[in-house]
Amino acid sequence: MRTSSPNLAARSHSNPRPQIWLCTGQAGRSSSIFPFSNAPHSRSVSTKSRPLLRRLFDLRRSKSAADKHNPRGGPALIDDGTEGGFTIGRGLAAKATNEPRLRCTEFDNNGNVTLVNGEFKKSELIAKYGLLPRDLRKIDSSTLPHILVRPSAILINLLHLRVLIKHDRVLVFDAYGSTDSYMQSLFVYDLEGKLRQRQTLGFGALPYEFRALEAVLISVTAGLEEEFNGVREPVVRVLRALEEDIDRDKLRHLLIYSKKLGTFEQKARLVRDAIDDLLEADDDLAAMYLTERANSIEREEDDHQEVEMLLESYHKVCDEIVQASGNLVTSIRNTEEVVKAILDANRNSLMLLDLKFSIGTLGLATGTLFSALYGMNLKNFIEESDLGFGAVSVTCFVITAIVCLYGLGRLRKLQRVRMWGEAGVGGGPITPLSARNGILSGHRSNWRADSIEPVWGSLPGEARTERMKRLRDSAAAAAARSASADATAQKASALRNSPKGTEHYPTRDTEASGSSA
Repeated sequence: MRTSSPNLAARSHSNPRPQIWLCTGQAGRSSSIFPFSNAPHSRSVSTKSRPLLRRLFDLRRSKSAADKHNPRGGPALIDDGTEGGFTIGRGLAAKATNEPRLRCTEFDNNGNVTLVNGEFKKSELIAKYGLLPRDLRKIDSSTLPHILVRPSAILINLLHLRVLIKHDRVLVFDAYGSTDSYMQSLFVYDLEGKLRQRQTLGFGALPYEFRALEAVLISVTAGLEEEFNGVREPVVRVLRALEEDIDRDKLRHLLIYSKKLGTFEQKARLVRDAIDDLLEADDDLAAMYLTERANSIEREEDDHQEVEMLLESYHKVCDEIVQASGNLVTSIRNTEEVVKAILDANRNSLMLLDLKFSIGTLGLATGTLFSALYGMNLKNFIEESDLGFGAVSVTCFVITAIVCLYGLGRLRKLQRVRMWGEAGVGGGPITPLSARNGILSGHRSNWRADSIEPVWGSLPGEARTERMKRLRDSAAAAAARSASADATAQKASALRNSPKGTEHYPTRDTEASGSSA
């Protein structure tokens, strides 16, 4: 209500002065007067006509009150005003409205497409098909291959396909909102043909869910084979090129293709493991008969031959792809090792050439040392000799040759690499026992004799050829003794089987054989 006296109104028209604003609150609140007002009277007005300083003062007071309720500086958990409750409700409504949706294509029990790129909320799919939120999370966001068996559905997440299979319905998801790729288009066409086979095939045909599962596995294995062929050809081409010439660009291409091949191998291995995990679970295999379960037909836990044979056939295909990719990865690793060995050999050759030049330079420096000594302007008592120049020159060349030959000889000795120790070729025979006893302290023991031929260590003083000869002689003697024993036994059996009237007189041979036996 607006109140004013006539005198005050007349005075205000004649001489305007600063006004006093009186704010009267509800429910008996006391009025608050602005301190910078000078007039003794006031009137209440709407909040829109408040001065700027009044608004700033109210804003600061509300901020201090909010800080008291929330001392940590975080967002206030409780809002006493109606505006805060309205904001919270509006946020919840917006969150419910912005619930993520899944796009899918639906097939009926006859293989006909009933819905193309239809959008469903997750809550609708959970309520309609009896799923759990974690199941849709694995389809929507998980990149690992999964084959989940539920009481009334089969959820498949393999590579580019995300499929929900019921006993009379199939949903093909496009979780990320992208358009159908070429592989998905082929899968939809193949799935439509598989689902319509019930009308052409008679008794003994696969159930609806198994035909859909077979279409999924066919599309997945075909995609793996196509991707593997696309990776294998450039890898084989680079490997063949590296056999002829080792180039930096070829090595860089090999690195890129090896990374792609490693990623593909991991992908194929995950698909194979997903099928393998399903084959190991008998209860899941028995629960995959959705049509029989919908008709209230119970199966034993170990009665799942049809689906097991179906999964094993495609598991074998995936395993072959994994093995082929593994062999190709092994070829790349072997090629890399060979390339490293070749590069190491080339580097060693360059280092060897550098050492040879260094040895030659050392020899020349040693020879020029004497020529520098005789080149000084000092008396060396051979200036007047006719043979001085020749003698000094020959001496310099001889010293240079000696230093070079000695250095090259040491380098050649260091260059030799033997597998059987330093005694190898040209060294004396080394026995492990003599080396351990310190008989030949100047040589190393043969590690091959220590590890492979421990029997030879018990024969000190014998060479290797002598030991081999003695072992061969002992083996031949043992064979001869066994042969003579067999001959004696045969003759004894012949004597026992001979008639009683016939007499047998022993000969020298029989006596000798008997004595040897």
